[in-house]
Amino acid sequence: MNLELEGKKILVTGGSKGIGKAIAKAFLAEGAEVGIAASTEASLSKAAEELGDAARFQGDLTKEADREQVFRGFTDRFGRIDILVNNVGGSNGSTVMETSLAEFQEALDLNFMSAVHFSQLAAGRMKESGGGAIVNISSIFGRESGGKPTYNSAKSAMISFTKAFADEMIKDGIRVNGVAPGAILHPTGNWQKKLDADPEKIEAYVEAEIPAGRFGTVEEVADVAVFLASERARWVSGATLNVDGGQSRMNF
Repeated sequence: MNLELEGKKILVTGGSKGIGKAIAKAFLAEGAEVGIAASTEASLSKAAEELGDAARFQGDLTKEADREQVFRGFTDRFGRIDILVNNVGGSNGSTVMETSLAEFQEALDLNFMSAVHFSQLAAGRMKESGGGAIVNISSIFGRESGGKPTYNSAKSAMISFTKAFADEMIKDGIRVNGVAPGAILHPTGNWQKKLDADPEKIEAYVEAEIPAGRFGTVEEVADVAVFLASERARWVSGATLNVDGGQSRMNF
């Protein structure tokens, strides 16, 4: 299937490892021009060794000024933005009572506010050029319990934001959608750390909690994200699709 992405200008936040790097790689394979943003030059340099053609933009994406700097660097380099993938994220804290308000704020800044801000910046430029697409990477735990409360709350907010912003921007030719991954295994992720620490426990978890009987891969998430960003998904707006091998317990 030709996804008609050749020459498209794409920014992937959190693009130096894991799901973000896989998404960047998938877009590059489609002939797109890709920029990746991440917090450290070391992680960006390492990703560049694998990705090759991706432009790199370093910044602390929890900070408004850094986000503006990254976006300005991207548009100066590429001239426009056609597709934004809000992927940067992470979890922190513990139970609600054992987690400080500062940690909740950190989680919101990283997982949610970064997506809101980049979406505002990108949509403004997309309107000028006649349209575009935004894909927000959230989590199945934005819809149900399972992860840490800070992470769940931020990803839940992102899913709600995705629908609200989609309805607002569709008239301007800008589609906003999301992907909600389940448990995805990759070398730099939390599931790999858990698997290394207690293989029997994690194998039992997979058997009990994931109907497909295995972890998902970053490539399986990337395939869905790239499709949603393409014109092949032109009538999909405001959706957040689970990519989880049946792990989510939701039935609607």
